[in-house]
Amino acid sequence: MNKKVLVVDDEPGIVSAIAYALRREGYEVDTAGDGEEALNKTRTFQPHVIVLDVMMPKMTGYDVCRKLEDRADIGIILLTVKNDIVDKIVGLELGADDYMTKPFEIRELLARVKALLRRLEKNTGEVKTEMFQYGALRIHPAHRTVDLGDDKLELTPKEFDLLLLLLSHPQRVYAREELLELVWDLEYAGGTRTVDIHIQRLRKKLGEPYQNILQTVFGVGYKASPEREYT
Repeated sequence: MNKKVLVVDDEPGIVSAIAYALRREGYEVDTAGDGEEALNKTRTFQPHVIVLDVMMPKMTGYDVCRKLEDRADIGIILLTVKNDIVDKIVGLELGADDYMTKPFEIRELLARVKALLRRLEKNTGEVKTEMFQYGALRIHPAHRTVDLGDDKLELTPKEFDLLLLLLSHPQRVYAREELLELVWDLEYAGGTRTVDIHIQRLRKKLGEPYQNILQTVFGVGYKASPEREYT
C-alpha cells in the first residue's frame, strides 16, 4: 500500500509543488487549504504523514496539532516562514516530529518525509513485542500504546519512541546527541533542545511518581531508572 501524505498550506503554489514532488516519489497525496479542512481530511484520508503549514486562515497549524484526537501513527512536519527558536519549541511541544522554515528545498522535504516514514515503519516492525511495565505503567510495543493504571496515555510517535528506548534499557545513559540519532533520523533543526522538550512533555504526561522514571544525567543526557523501583 502506498504511503499517504496530506499537504496543508493556504498558498496554492506551495501545495501544488509539494504534492507534485510527493506523487512523483510514489506517495498517495491529498491536500487542504486551511486548518479546518486539514482536520476533516485527516479523518477521511487517514494520512501517514501531514506536511502542515503553521500560519493559515481559520485555524493555525498549531491549533490543528492541538485538535488531532488520535495521532499515534501519524507523523507531522510543520512549515513556517518564521525562523525563531521559540516558534520551533512551540511546535515541538505540541507534538510535531519535524520543522522546516520557508523557503526550503523540496528535496530536503522529501528526505524528511522518507526519514519520518522509515522511523514509523521501524517502530511497528522491529521493536520488542511483549508488554513490560513499571508498577502501574504498562508499555505495549506491538500496539504502540502506554497505559497508566486504568488510563491510556496519549503520546505522539516521537514521545513513544523516546520512552520505549529509554525504558527498554534501564540505567543505560544516552547522550542527547545519541538520542537524536536513534529517535530522529535527521539532524534536527531545533538541536538537542528537541530531546529536552520531549522529555519534559513525557514527564508531564506520566505525572507523579512515574515522571521520576526519566532521570537527567547532568551534562550528558538521560536514563531510565530500574524497573524494580516501581514494582
